Amino acid sequence: MRNCSSDQRTIKSFPVEHLCITLPDHGRRSFRDLIVKLNGSSNLPAVSCIISDGVMSFTLEVACEFGIQEMILFTPSAVGMLGYLHFEELKRRGLVPLKGASCLTNGYLDNVIDWIPVMEGIRLKDLPTFIRTTDPNDIFFNYNLKSLNNSMKAKGLILNTFDELDKEVLDVINTAFPVLCTIGPLSMLQQNLSSPNFESIESNLWKEDNECLSWLDKREPKSVVYVNFGSLITVSQEQLKEFAWGFANSKYPFLWVIRPDLLDGGEKIMSKDFMDEINGRGLLVEYLSRSGIDLLAFFADQQTNCLYSCEKWGIGMEIDSDVKREKVEQVVRELMEGKKGKEMRVKAMDWQRKAQVATNLGGSSYSNFERLANDLMI
Repeated sequence: MRNCSSDQRTIKSFPVEHLCITLPDHGRRSFRDLIVKLNGSSNLPAVSCIISDGVMSFTLEVACEFGIQEMILFTPSAVGMLGYLHFEELKRRGLVPLKGASCLTNGYLDNVIDWIPVMEGIRLKDLPTFIRTTDPNDIFFNYNLKSLNNSMKAKGLILNTFDELDKEVLDVINTAFPVLCTIGPLSMLQQNLSSPNFESIESNLWKEDNECLSWLDKREPKSVVYVNFGSLITVSQEQLKEFAWGFANSKYPFLWVIRPDLLDGGEKIMSKDFMDEINGRGLLVEYLSRSGIDLLAFFADQQTNCLYSCEKWGIGMEIDSDVKREKVEQVVRELMEGKKGKEMRVKAMDWQRKAQVATNLGGSSYSNFERLANDLMI
């Protein structure tokens, strides 16, 4: 049981619960068989290093068994990682699991956690939603907690960020992981690595739809609202309708990425009235990549990112999960024509520039990647 409805729907859309139960055992056995097969091949050198996703930390058991060094790649944000690092302490202090369902609505989640380093002012509701459970045996909370504890056994941690964005947070994480390597944003780093081996690598879960480029070419610079809910989140039909009419009523041109499975429990339906209203100024596509874009943070399963986007990095505005078209219209207008929106665009472009510097030849992420590759080949 969870408070964040959109997070709950995301979990329902995939067999994640079953995966969390079966993966540690079945995944470990299959992975072990793979290592045995590779090491037994006369045509291949023995496996000398493993890089594993943080939620696949069962691979560490196999790495330890065969004496193979392993690095953990944590794909979410560094600020999210710092939140996960304190799950154990939240549990020890009795803050998790919640004492009852009323904690989800009575203001309990607004309590400030003042003991997490460099996260001044962070509230319970700003931490990853896996803490929003009343069940001490909650599968998702315990799976994440176990994965994190297992990750501590790795040689080091790789993060998809760059030093300037998360300097203070990285310093704290570094105390838990003495070997810490920041090589992000990976999508930008990939563009600067001259190897044909990287050409087929994609970071998106959905095939990108680039047919919108000709449509965008006909629009004035900085005149189009870009809407993207990411790769996993789902919404209800009512939320979809409120978002849709909020965008339509703003009267701004918009490019909206609507995945085939965005709607929870059924096929997305856009009314004829809506399609008539946006004719000529709204375009719906299935998937695009994104970077260097300011954010309207929908309060879903990205709470910590939402807090930092809005309060720290200056590139976001928050929309409550109880979304209303009037609020959507309001934040779109503020984004496009208000003072805060202009400040956000400046900040977004500034962070994009800094990310490009970090991933260019000689930049911090580029240098860290080269150092990592060289260290792992020794």
